[in-house]
Amino acid sequence: MRKSTIDSGIYLIIDPSMDEEILFSKLNSIVNEKIAAIQIWDNFKENQNIEGLLLKIYAKTFLHNIPLLINNRWKILKQIPLDGIHFDEIPENFNQIKKEINGDFIVGITCNNDLAKIEYAEKHQLDYISFCSMFPSKTANSCELVNFETVQKAKSIFSGKIFLAGGIDLNTIENLDKLDYDGIAVVSGIMSADNPSETIKKYQQKIKK
Repeated sequence: MRKSTIDSGIYLIIDPSMDEEILFSKLNSIVNEKIAAIQIWDNFKENQNIEGLLLKIYAKTFLHNIPLLINNRWKILKQIPLDGIHFDEIPENFNQIKKEINGDFIVGITCNNDLAKIEYAEKHQLDYISFCSMFPSKTANSCELVNFETVQKAKSIFSGKIFLAGGIDLNTIENLDKLDYDGIAVVSGIMSADNPSETIKKYQQKIKK
């Protein structure tokens, strides 16, 4: 059974192109912590055994009741029981996608300063939106910087969860205290840490309650 809801808190994005031994060493530490969801970034290596890797990651997240999402490649949900999809852009014919997957799944989308994207997410009852990029970031260099006012407006438009992403670390997160949000999406801040488990705990202490 796929999970059909996403909790508030830390939304972790992992890079499937990183060394597999290091990736799973980090995941072994991470899955013991409370995580809202894990998203597999659409950054696979050439000739990579994508299905094999996804099944290995899913075996870990399923045991710890952590939703596992794929970035963009929604057709994978027809073969592997991942829990959802994260779209970078508005998908073509979302109703057809739902019909083909044929079952409940979590879905979210990256948003910026374009309110039309937020309105789309509400109209199609997406589970969450993720704003990128809140601050300058190497891993979010394709995202425009999001105005704090856009995030504030989003609460009056969108009824699902709101995550913030891009350049958020243990120093910059305190600048988000004035905003009303449900969680943060983190990539390198956790995956490059020597002790991801301890780093997650530090983030959780700083997330605005």
